[in-house]
Amino acid sequence: MGRIMAIDYGRKRSGIAVSDSLRISANGLPTIETNQIHTFLKDYLGREGVDIVVIGFSAHIDGTPTAIEADIQSLISFFKNHFPAIKIERQDESYSSIRAREIILQSGAGQKKRRDKSLVDKISAVLILQEFMERLPD
Repeated sequence: MGRIMAIDYGRKRSGIAVSDSLRISANGLPTIETNQIHTFLKDYLGREGVDIVVIGFSAHIDGTPTAIEADIQSLISFFKNHFPAIKIERQDESYSSIRAREIILQSGAGQKKRRDKSLVDKISAVLILQEFMERLPD
């Protein structure tokens, strides 16, 4: 059984998290500049066994996709072309950034850490992955 990767895709930065090989825990990886995500993914996926990639789905309150969805569809095409064996899943990412900020605040982190947007992206990816793994059958 391979790992599961989650991506909190953003225009500037993308948070990435992966499960352990037993799919028990979710761990954040360093946040990646989105313009470097293809290079990062080729390198990481070439070294690590990942079976599923979960990409956050961002929607407006009425359920319509946000503007970033076109960029996400491009990322999905990248996966289909370069990693056809990896299954792509989508996970609602509504309020993941807000929840990530709350987690950082509750952790007692200093003001500098609370302003670190890359940390918010990393924790958001972990939350997306955790929620996806909770839906998996035992």
